[in-house]
Amino acid sequence: MFSESRIPRATIEAYLETHYQVHGSMPVALKIGEANTTLAAIHEMNGVQSSAFVTACNPFSELLDDATNSDRQRMLAGELMQSGWRFIDGTGEHPSNDWPGEASFLVLGVSLEEATALGVGFGQNAVVWSGIDAVPQLVLLR
Repeated sequence: MFSESRIPRATIEAYLETHYQVHGSMPVALKIGEANTTLAAIHEMNGVQSSAFVTACNPFSELLDDATNSDRQRMLAGELMQSGWRFIDGTGEHPSNDWPGEASFLVLGVSLEEATALGVGFGQNAVVWSGIDAVPQLVLLR
């Protein structure tokens, strides 16, 4: 499935290894392909069956300065609020490489199609989407 992507294999591997930290009242680290009972509880507590972990930082994995990433993240937060989405702050961080952690949001109740549109709209290579099974999936966008 990943072999048809235009994203370099090393970048995909980094995404698969990244810990997607959800902050808020029920902090949890999401890992790709691993069912997460805390995420399931977050879904249940918020009356949703899905969520997506998204960022506006470092589009297409091109490292931007902190101020630019902060501005992009504020734009994403504004779009989420305008659209009526509930979301929780988070950080995507690889456990061992030098790539800086990226401010992110866990967007609650978002469909796969809506999550994909958000990621594409903010120039991302991928989003992490979880359905009713609360198993985070890496969804490549190019």
